[in-house]
Amino acid sequence: MADRLQTAMVTGASAGLGEEFCHQLAERCDVIIGVARRDERLAELAGKLRGVEFHGVCADLGSVAGVARVMEALRQQGPVDYLVNNAGFSTFGQFADLSVEPQRAMVSLHIDAAITLCRAAIPFMRERGGGHIINVSSLGAFVPGKGLAVYGATKAFLLYYSRALQAELAGSGIEVQALCPGYIHTEFHAEMQQEGFDKKRIPEDMWMTAGEVVSASLDALGRGQVVVVPGEGNRALAAAGLRAQLDGLAPSSADAQ
Repeated sequence: MADRLQTAMVTGASAGLGEEFCHQLAERCDVIIGVARRDERLAELAGKLRGVEFHGVCADLGSVAGVARVMEALRQQGPVDYLVNNAGFSTFGQFADLSVEPQRAMVSLHIDAAITLCRAAIPFMRERGGGHIINVSSLGAFVPGKGLAVYGATKAFLLYYSRALQAELAGSGIEVQALCPGYIHTEFHAEMQQEGFDKKRIPEDMWMTAGEVVSASLDALGRGQVVVVPGEGNRALAAAGLRAQLDGLAPSSADAQ
């Protein structure tokens, strides 16, 4: 695959992890298709990238029209060798106290858009003998958090979907990864802070930069590692979360009587 143009599509490309993926994939690819809701941010990103052809697609992947626009971009500028499903957002608060519409929008964006783009990209990756799909999940997929019920559930979906999809694609040359970052110094957590998330309660050594997270993701490609949890502290939390789930399956002493 190295003797032809390499193309990547990154959703949520205008900030945070998405922007960093564009910068780091520019070192591996010839063409970057960046998808985001803000046209002006895409224009800024185009001005920052060097040595790569950039196509910005202004679209809201939480809407039917937005997904259609991105599918059309895939047809025109694709096929892609790298698909990074990164677009996402979160609300913070008790589920019963929040409006249901943002929660439904989160499901549409995190789940519906991701599986639609995967389904569109996979046949072409098969024809070309391989490719890479990175679905950005979260540490929250392992550790359910108060105030993040729907967010954590959608990220858990992406984790298990990625694992199952990789099993289905075994031997195809297509690599699927579920990237599960913890706390990152990006706009994402800054926006959550405005909704009541207390950033100060998280120890400083639990925070990572977008560059560190994306490097961990791309470095893991080619190693057969489906689930990537950057950071030793985050991996310890993920392991603890899995143990807690298993403990919940064990019968209590009262059940045994």
